[in-house]
Formats: sequence, structure tokens, C-alpha cells
Amino acid sequence: MNAFRPNEGGIPRGPGRALPPRTVADETGGPQANEAKSETLRRRNLQRRARTLGLELRHSAHGYALIDASRNRVDDRNDLTLAEVETRLAT
Repeated sequence: MNAFRPNEGGIPRGPGRALPPRTVADETGGPQANEAKSETLRRRNLQRRARTLGLELRHSAHGYALIDASRNRVDDRNDLTLAEVETRLAT
């Protein structure tokens, strides 16, 4: 009986694959990725809150804007920060 049986079905196995080398971005990306993810979650939460009030949250190069049902900007502003949007939705 032969101990080496390469073609007996199953998942073919080959020599181990080398992992890609780690870069500096991999090591420092953690905190930045966490901040980006928390901002994304905050923005999505504010979008949901705005929809419940009949508004839409939009983003542009200037900042954020709240749009009402008649497609007009709330307080005629399109340069709000997320904190300002949050306070406007709270009132």
C-alpha cells in the first residue's frame, strides 16, 4: 500500500501559499479604519432619522444638507456638519 496518493479525490493540496508581505499601511490602518467606520455608521443613523421625519440627508463637497419633501434645503444650508445635522434632527 502506497502512503502517497495524490489523486484520490477531495481538495487538491499543493505547497503552502506565501502570505503577502505586511505593509506599514496594514499596521496603521486600524485606528483610521475604525474612525471611518464609526463616521459611516453615524451618517447612516442620521439618514434613517431624517427619513422618519420626511427629510433626506445629502452630502456634497461643502458638507451635508437636509432636503424636505418639496426638494428644498432646510434652512437653505448645504454646509452642515454631522453634529449640526444631529442637533437639527433632535429639534
